[in-house]
Amino acid sequence: MKAKAIVFTGVRQIETREVTLKELTSTDVLVETYWSSISTGTEKMAFNGLIPSPPFIYPFIPGYETVGKIIRVGDHVNENLLGKFVYIAGSFGYEDVNAAFGGASQYVACPVESITVLDGIDDPMAGIALPLGATALHFMDLAEIRNRKVLVLGQGAVGILAVQLAQHMGASLVAATEPHPARLAVSEADLRVNPDKEDVSAALAGHEFDVMIDSTGVMGAIETGLRFMKFHGKVIFGGYYQRMNIDYSQAFNKELSFVAARQWAKGDLLRVRELIKEGKLKTSGIFTHTHPIDKNLDEAYQQAFNDPNCMKMILEWKRDA
Repeated sequence: MKAKAIVFTGVRQIETREVTLKELTSTDVLVETYWSSISTGTEKMAFNGLIPSPPFIYPFIPGYETVGKIIRVGDHVNENLLGKFVYIAGSFGYEDVNAAFGGASQYVACPVESITVLDGIDDPMAGIALPLGATALHFMDLAEIRNRKVLVLGQGAVGILAVQLAQHMGASLVAATEPHPARLAVSEADLRVNPDKEDVSAALAGHEFDVMIDSTGVMGAIETGLRFMKFHGKVIFGGYYQRMNIDYSQAFNKELSFVAARQWAKGDLLRVRELIKEGKLKTSGIFTHTHPIDKNLDEAYQQAFNDPNCMKMILEWKRDA
């Protein structure tokens, strides 16, 4: 079967091309994509050629934030799934192109166990937020934030959800730093600080944090945040970092613990789905931009990667979505 897909053909080179899907196995489902999204973390690094290792070997299909409708099921899959909206974290089901997640395709074939059914969610597009929320939820589990003071660096999509989850899971205080006013305005943190317009030391005076969560990847922001950590505090690195380059003195003097959060854990996608369904995790504020898949994709990717007002770019695959 043929499908239109987004393909990274080289460093900062992108095109839509026809690709070939592998044959559906007895335990696979075929999903018609309605929406996918552009990751401004891992996908941006891959776009710029900064992850030169499998599965990021050109040409490859990016995308791990995809929502679509099941249109075919394998022989050993429950037919009741037909017509349901699902979140899929990508696919390796292609014959003629590599898949670095592989979700940015008009049709996606994937094992049934890799889908998350979106029953009960009023707007299925909210399923795009499942991996972001699950990543942030994993931070909370690693940090054990109940009754603790939490500092979140960065109010991009993951940072916004991390603040909400920290509050929901019982943090005693949640502060957030973010230099872009539009992003800070969406934040629900108890204490919000713009480091470009305020003296961070003055704004956070009197506070010492048990937990710091970084969703910026900016070494200067991390170094500043470390000054406000308690003795034996815990730092969660929430992104993918090519190199770590921070002043060690704060870590040494305070005996800080550093934890690398790789991805969400088993069951986290389902936990986030339930939080969205119950209205306990609000996702609409992070979906700031949309772009039809048949328009200028370079424009969409450049805006997603470079416009600070673009928190999450949604690519529309179906006109009647």
